[in-house]
Amino acid sequence: MLTVSNTSPISNLASIGHLELLKSQFSVIWIPDAIAEELAAHPDPDARDAIQSAIREQWIRLGTPLDSRLLRVLMLQLHQGEAEAIVLATDIKADIVLIDEQEARQFASRTGLAVTGVLGILLRAKRDGHITKIKPEIDLLRSKAHFFVAASLEAKVLLAAGE
Repeated sequence: MLTVSNTSPISNLASIGHLELLKSQFSVIWIPDAIAEELAAHPDPDARDAIQSAIREQWIRLGTPLDSRLLRVLMLQLHQGEAEAIVLATDIKADIVLIDEQEARQFASRTGLAVTGVLGILLRAKRDGHITKIKPEIDLLRSKAHFFVAASLEAKVLLAAGE
């Protein structure tokens, strides 16, 4: 499955020690240069080391989006990394783009991309037997990665997970 990621899913999963969930679900993940720069500055040294190891092992790979009209338009509305991730995904005709931020998810969907985020990755990981419960992972995301999950979204995810 051809996959492009924004910073958040990689950063957050690395922060809670579950970066390997990305490899198990997607094999190879492409990131644009702006995302690579953000990830290189991750504040948690263990998470940063895990991410850099994944880049060295080349299951996280760097790609450069074309300097297109779409990139210029998205840069007016989104953070550079989000815009580059969406454009790289459209350039390489990715099957899915990994983004957590709501506004960026909406733009990605409007360009015809399938979108999931860290909660979708955790749901799939539970279904595939890589984790046993989602609730403790959400709690870790909040405490270690300072990840915001609205109560209504958490309830929906936990219901989908059967928790």
